[in-house]
Amino acid sequence: MDAELNKGELEVSSDLETRLTGDHHDSLRLWLRMLSCTVMVEAEIRSRLRNEFGITLPRFDLMAQLERYPDGLRMGELSKRMMVTGGNITGITDQLEQENLVVRVLDPKDRRAYSVKLTASGREAFQRMAAVHERWIAELFSGMPGKQKTHLSELLSQVKNHLNVSISKFENKSEQE
Repeated sequence: MDAELNKGELEVSSDLETRLTGDHHDSLRLWLRMLSCTVMVEAEIRSRLRNEFGITLPRFDLMAQLERYPDGLRMGELSKRMMVTGGNITGITDQLEQENLVVRVLDPKDRRAYSVKLTASGREAFQRMAAVHERWIAELFSGMPGKQKTHLSELLSQVKNHLNVSISKFENKSEQE
């Protein structure tokens, strides 16, 4: 099933760009190119995580967030960081907790709230997965020389900064109306 899903995702990502004609704006071309690359990499990583470790990308991502914060994160903070609903975080946390990879603990600053932390076995499992994940990413981008990767990263940082400003202006304008 993953092979079928990946094939479908790759077809969609390729199709994003092939629909364009010479009449389309450069910004639309850029957005679709970035989107198609993201979809391709994400589909491949999703498939590899499932095949190699039996884990989903969202579960891996939640563990990655917790790895950065050994004291744990509140559910709401995880939701913001992963840009998903609180319900999604609860479901993922429930699964990881059943496998003894994370634990919920009372938040010492607010006893009504819980933080989620990696267990020792969760930290160990994540470190193994993260090392392999990093090799996969390096492999997927190995066709680009280092200077090109650095340059592309710098360009994308500029795009991200510009988007933050543009979105902030739009949000401020919307609030004023």
